[in-house]
Amino acid sequence: MRGTEKNQAFKSLIFCYNYIMTSSEIRQKFIKFFESKGHRAIPSASLIPENDPTVLFTTAGMHPLVPYLLGEKHPAGDKLVNVQKCIRTSDIDDVGDDVHLTFFEMLGNWGLGSPASTRGDESTRGGYWKKEAIEMSWEFLTSKEWLELDKKKISVSIFKGEEGIPRDDESAEIWKSLGIKEIKFLSKKENFWGPAGQIGPCGPCTEMFYDGIEIWNDVFMEYNKKEDGTYEPLKQKNVDTGMGVERTVAVLNNKKSVFDIEPLKSIVDKVRMLCGTSHVPHKAERIIADHLRAATFILGDEKGIVPSNVERGYVLRRLIRRAIRYGKKIHIEKPFTHEISKLVIELMSGDYPELEKNKDFVIEQMVQEEERFGKTLEKGLKEFEKIPFDKKSLSEMGKLAFYFFSTLGFPLEMFFEELKNRNIKYDEKGISKGFQNEFEVHQELSRTATVGKFKSGLADHSKQVTKLHTATHLLLAGLRQVLGEHVFQKGSNITAERLRLDFSHSEKMTPEQIKKVEDLVNKQIKKDLLVSSSEMSLEEAKKIGAMGVFESKYGDRVKVYSVGNFSCEICGGPHIKSTKELGHFKILKEEASSAGVRRIKAVLE
Repeated sequence: MRGTEKNQAFKSLIFCYNYIMTSSEIRQKFIKFFESKGHRAIPSASLIPENDPTVLFTTAGMHPLVPYLLGEKHPAGDKLVNVQKCIRTSDIDDVGDDVHLTFFEMLGNWGLGSPASTRGDESTRGGYWKKEAIEMSWEFLTSKEWLELDKKKISVSIFKGEEGIPRDDESAEIWKSLGIKEIKFLSKKENFWGPAGQIGPCGPCTEMFYDGIEIWNDVFMEYNKKEDGTYEPLKQKNVDTGMGVERTVAVLNNKKSVFDIEPLKSIVDKVRMLCGTSHVPHKAERIIADHLRAATFILGDEKGIVPSNVERGYVLRRLIRRAIRYGKKIHIEKPFTHEISKLVIELMSGDYPELEKNKDFVIEQMVQEEERFGKTLEKGLKEFEKIPFDKKSLSEMGKLAFYFFSTLGFPLEMFFEELKNRNIKYDEKGISKGFQNEFEVHQELSRTATVGKFKSGLADHSKQVTKLHTATHLLLAGLRQVLGEHVFQKGSNITAERLRLDFSHSEKMTPEQIKKVEDLVNKQIKKDLLVSSSEMSLEEAKKIGAMGVFESKYGDRVKVYSVGNFSCEICGGPHIKSTKELGHFKILKEEASSAGVRRIKAVLE
């Protein structure tokens, strides 16, 4: 062997020894494996759920599939697979450790409608059930062609049964047949998933662990939780699985932390570069990397969320400002959030092209929010000068801390720092307790308001919601006729009481335009138009002029709903049979939603 060939062989050997499975490779492997098992790949849906108004963000792969879990036929079939982008902020205070993230990617496969299970359940559709789901999970994890994990290091947990729901012995027997010896039977808290909202599909799950770290969860949706809190057998049983991309890649590469694998590793490195040192506290650099990646994806979503003081905009604002605060703690003095966003877009737009498409908007919003936060901090410091802290009781100090947090954007730790800078004596534990009390009151008020606001949401498919959902189609078509073809849906929320539609339009509608749209919709209702649906390819839907709200979410085949010749939209939600069921349509309010987006609230009388 010549010297050049020896050198090349040596390089190849070093490459193999140092080989690291990337996030892109695990995505591709997962999709390829399940396609080989008869599944159809579907795209990641928006981070803003359409069919579950009880949550602010898509927190799991099943959220976009709620109508199909409840019985709607999915255009792509009964066996599905995808990689879903998700946002979860319930564990935001844990971000900074080795595994918690606010934005993450979830690998998932679904069997919609199980065939007969070993317990003799009646077949409903062409999906699959526990045996097939568990055996596929085992094959993907252990076979040489796929992940080839050490079988001896795999353990599982199973639902032990409670509240009238039996222990999942069926799954236990399947795992035993595969050679698994370490099986733990755990409570409902650990091994029962769902429903996503207050009611709906749910069921026991079996979790898989590798070397003690959870990597995969197979959920068997065989129950429906009712409004009274009891459970009944689900008419359509479904398999719903979830495997976190970041955590799985870390395990496969023998890494302790998800921040040690790409793309998070490069984002952390960028934070260190901006800081000017590699000696940055792990918690700070990880919070900045995670929060700004999450914020970039929220801003880059097709639905145009912007920082604000309510709902999704508030979560977005909190993520950005918390990152800025930690940036200041590690002495990043210059504006930097947009720099991190640029890197996130560079690293991840190959898999999520909407990031590159909306790049200018993302960067603009990051810059503006950082400027706004600077002014907020300045205002907060002036407030500090006005308050006689030495005369305040412990209870009042706790309320003040929450005021600075909720109104002025001051994190609690920053409140303490400012007291310390002014040599003001304070009881950190006592103030923290008072702050927490105020925060819990605030959370309860928000929760109560949310329940009131979102009761009988679209996910429930109630008759009134179905009517209002169909009326939304008419409203959008009417807006396009009156205002122009630049109008597209930017978001919607439907309760049993009213519909809310956000649409692209830069100017306030005149009273004449509002009345014209209202009259146009009512005219179609009086015509008693038939509401029909048909399945077709996405290209065919485009050719017939079907409106597509967020095209990135669609698969190869779509369902198109037509209301006479007046409206034609790609949609997966519930609809009435004819417009005569709607009654009288009335617009209650037209207002601004965000830059270039207007909002209409309307009812059926």
